[in-house]
Amino acid sequence: MNKVNSLLGESFMLAEGLEKSGAFMGSTDDYRRASVVILGAPLDLTVSFRPGTRFAPAQIRQVSVGLEEYSPALERDLVDYAYYDAGDIVLPPGRVQESLGRIGATVAAILADGKFPLLLGGEHLVTLPVVEAMLRCYPDLAVVHLDAHADLREEYLNERLSHATVMRRVVEVLGGENVFQFGIRSGTREEFSYGRTTTHFFPGEILRALAQVRGQLKGRPLYLTLDIDVLDPAYAPGTGTPEPGGCTPQEVFQALYLLADCRVVGMDLVEVCPVYDPTERTSLLAAKIVREAILCFGQGK
Repeated sequence: MNKVNSLLGESFMLAEGLEKSGAFMGSTDDYRRASVVILGAPLDLTVSFRPGTRFAPAQIRQVSVGLEEYSPALERDLVDYAYYDAGDIVLPPGRVQESLGRIGATVAAILADGKFPLLLGGEHLVTLPVVEAMLRCYPDLAVVHLDAHADLREEYLNERLSHATVMRRVVEVLGGENVFQFGIRSGTREEFSYGRTTTHFFPGEILRALAQVRGQLKGRPLYLTLDIDVLDPAYAPGTGTPEPGGCTPQEVFQALYLLADCRVVGMDLVEVCPVYDPTERTSLLAAKIVREAILCFGQGK
């Protein structure tokens, strides 16, 4: 039994800790050898428009077999990387705080084993407990945030814990000077004002802005949170809060490549909502982002 499962078992019974059905293409069964651990966090409790993100981790895994393991852009192949798919954390329905606690405890166990956590959401609120766990391990952590939405509300419908408030809570944990936001094209007047005065805020921009600040990012530990709705709905319609006017898949891949020589220590990919995309192209795109992320941030065998 690996340490992740052991710690989960101590916390809330192993049978209720992780649920495994299927695995991401090419993943190893040997947790000890893996540098990257894929973990499903199917939280779906505070979505404000269209629910269904709980189904994303399983769907991304399922469609991943439709992709090649070789990346022509990187000239790297997944067969040369050891990564482990730990399955999904079982989250209690309706209990936000308990769910966040389970996510944070699982990520902390992965970090204690010296591994790179790659989370598949779930809604964007999953980022908060991960950042809290990462900060305990990396005190000088910075967060790179790619999203259509600022997620900087103080509260949403009188709730402080929401996918619409997650980056405001992250700012409170890290300090705004350590949060870098790219691609934002939706939010309230107050959110945009707060972002411009508090975080490194680049509305509508990704590659040019990321290139500008890469010097500030290199050398320090980075956590990347990528909301699939940063992409235009033409490319990723399967999301809960689609926002027209977004970027292309190639821009997202280029952002990963720009970060490849930085010290990225963890990542999440959130807000895929498969039920709204019968073509499965959103899940396929998510799976390809996961492949490129493993090849950019993982360690070869």
